[in-house]
Amino acid sequence: MTLEELEVFVTTQANVGMEAYYWWCTALMITIHVGFLMYEVGASRFKNAVSSGVKNLLAFAFMIPTFWLFGWYIYLAFPGGFTPIDLEGYGTPWNVSMGPMLSDQATGVFWAAFTLFACTTASVFSGAVIERIRISAFVFLATVLGSVAWILGAAWGWHPDGWLVTQFGYHDVAAAGVVHMIAGWFAFGVVLNLGPRVGKYNSDGSMNELEGHDLRFSFVGLLMIIVGFFGFLGGCLIWAGADFGGWVNIYGAPATLSSFVFNTLMGLAGGMIGAFWMSKGNPFWMMSGGLAGIFSCASGLDVWYPGLAFVLGFVGGVIIIPANDFLHRVFKIDDPVGAISVHGVAGIWGVLAMGIFASGFPAAGDIPASSFSGQLVGCIVMFLVGFVPGYGLSFIMKMMDWLRVPDHVQEAGIDSAELGLRAHT
Repeated sequence: MTLEELEVFVTTQANVGMEAYYWWCTALMITIHVGFLMYEVGASRFKNAVSSGVKNLLAFAFMIPTFWLFGWYIYLAFPGGFTPIDLEGYGTPWNVSMGPMLSDQATGVFWAAFTLFACTTASVFSGAVIERIRISAFVFLATVLGSVAWILGAAWGWHPDGWLVTQFGYHDVAAAGVVHMIAGWFAFGVVLNLGPRVGKYNSDGSMNELEGHDLRFSFVGLLMIIVGFFGFLGGCLIWAGADFGGWVNIYGAPATLSSFVFNTLMGLAGGMIGAFWMSKGNPFWMMSGGLAGIFSCASGLDVWYPGLAFVLGFVGGVIIIPANDFLHRVFKIDDPVGAISVHGVAGIWGVLAMGIFASGFPAAGDIPASSFSGQLVGCIVMFLVGFVPGYGLSFIMKMMDWLRVPDHVQEAGIDSAELGLRAHT
């Protein structure tokens, strides 16, 4: 074998390995949606359990073709703002790259991974609106969130040429802001217009607990989400080849899977312990705190010392509980699974923590070093990218009477009234 032949062989094997890696990351990410489905079915009352699962499956189904049609193009074409760059058709559904091509082993698997990221935003949103949103309204809003809003935010802050990155040094390697903040605050905008479930609030403003029918489903679901996030977080790294030192983060700076796994596990443990302590042993918040712990570390998974990751996760697990109480008390919302707090609030903490504890950390190429001001700007942008379309669209849908299931249908149960089904017979 000549040196040239050896080089071709090594490059081919590296490309095959890269392709297989993202294939399995994508497969593992599907367990996130199994987990969210189980989580929400368990958190729903018996009369709404089937509809909670159906809307999750439909959102997954609608996200895939819409992300192929325009979501992937938005990511590639809009890093500079609202004006697209000229890609000569690349990323559009009629381009040769958006189908089988032997000379391109990357586009398909990267598109698939990003599609599953989009589906994750929809699943985050889903839990906040169970038991009173129309299924068709949810699918429409979830598609807007996953195939338009979050991916526009990703083009700006999760792209090496995104304006937040190139101008402000925004650093969010595992998407605390880009995914979790956008999805959480999109959900907040929607629930402000959607209103609470029938029976959630009394006439004097006091709040009732509307408990789900099977907490065991929620426990297993939360663990499945955590398993799936290892695929999600693995997909946040890019294999750049041996010439570039192997793994790089989304911004092109060197990174390792070891740093990701150190800090993911430590953040998870810190979040569970913090939430268990803060909630005085509430098992629901203990598991939710594990997720919040991961998101609290997500922006800097590539740079944290594991002991600091544990502390960040612990703080994240602690703050989500008073934050959830504050949002319910002040805004009279109804978030049955605490999604706004777990994703939106912990996401803010994760983004700002990068600016507090890693300010000045160098980036790749001409990207500015990380800073608190850059993280703060990114935080504001991600909030607006989520909240504005969530509130604006749901307000219009509310005026059209297309958002909320009528109260009498809620009382009867959405499963029987809309689907003619029951969770158990």
